[in-house]
Amino acid sequence: MIIREKYMSQIRPFYDSDLVKIITGIRRCGKSVILKQVMDELQAEGKRCLFLDFDLRPVHKSIPDADALIEYVKDRLGDDKLYVFLDEIQNVEGWNEALRTIRLYNTSVFATGSNSKLLSREFTKELSGRYVSFRVRPFVYREAKEYADQLGHDYDISDYLIWGGFPASLEQPDRDSMQRYLNDLNSTIIYNDLENRYIIRKRDVFERIVDYLLVSNARVFSAKSISDYMKGQNISVSVPTVIKYLGYLKEAYVIQDVPLYSPKTKTMMNYFYKLYDEDVSLNSIRIADNRYDVTHNLENIVLNELIYMGYTVTVYDNRGKEIDFRAVKDGKIYLVQVAYSVVETKAYDREFSAFSGIDNSVKKIIVTNDSIDFSTSTVYHYKLSDFLFMDEL
Repeated sequence: MIIREKYMSQIRPFYDSDLVKIITGIRRCGKSVILKQVMDELQAEGKRCLFLDFDLRPVHKSIPDADALIEYVKDRLGDDKLYVFLDEIQNVEGWNEALRTIRLYNTSVFATGSNSKLLSREFTKELSGRYVSFRVRPFVYREAKEYADQLGHDYDISDYLIWGGFPASLEQPDRDSMQRYLNDLNSTIIYNDLENRYIIRKRDVFERIVDYLLVSNARVFSAKSISDYMKGQNISVSVPTVIKYLGYLKEAYVIQDVPLYSPKTKTMMNYFYKLYDEDVSLNSIRIADNRYDVTHNLENIVLNELIYMGYTVTVYDNRGKEIDFRAVKDGKIYLVQVAYSVVETKAYDREFSAFSGIDNSVKKIIVTNDSIDFSTSTVYHYKLSDFLFMDEL
């Protein structure tokens, strides 16, 4: 397994902090591996470590709740600091109470969870000022390529545009096995994690909405537009129910929404937004005829890369013309347009015209899968093959 230094470097400064270190992200994105890599580093320094995986039935059965976990840790305390690693902590009843207590001992506590409710208001109130969080995502392309090379597998950009970056999917011996793994992972997240956790009664309606959203990534939505679309499919679902379902998907890190930035008000406008899949494979496994949506997947991947680089991202409204991303970091603003290709004149004119009227105080960028450089005097063209290995815009 590769060392995901991007995340490790963020966590290291907190190794000995009494703050609870919470690592969150969608299922199977590599949180547990990072947790174990942190533990390996500490053990190499001679530190005492305790690791518990609450996705394992024997562990969860013997330590089902906060009281049991607190006692288990207390029994293993000693004169030296104990480094406690708790994988999938959300499976422990009263986990927040356990973390509040354990951190007061001579410990340094690390925890992972697949549900973003770990960081919602009800829990941050309990852990206010007592935690620091780290969001882990599936592999970006440079990580996927490094891991595939390590495994001795070929994995080019075209593969990534379809099958994304869930680490274990790259371990599969062929494309059929990869697709089978991803379908099983999808079922675990949607059925086990969401339908069972939230006791969703109209499962067929929920699944239809999930399929519609995940196969329609990188499009503009509102809760009302989703409700209206479903009604057109003879499925009656209210706007409040759609909002609730969207919340479930965001809590499990299945989707992410990107709001519109209005240059008129200089604020984000949250009444509509673009939705993106956490990983483009969630789109591709829903395609029945192998006509994969690489155009929207490419935009989805560019968003994931911008977030990986540390940019705050919104959609930009240029007087009615949408620019895919407004990326901000360290006070610098970049406008990023994404297209699969601008070789054809019509596509070139459409994509470059999105920047019309914007002065040169803002860096304007277009990312495409073309091999030819289409840069102009005012717009930088980044080839996707170069962009995927950039650390900064």
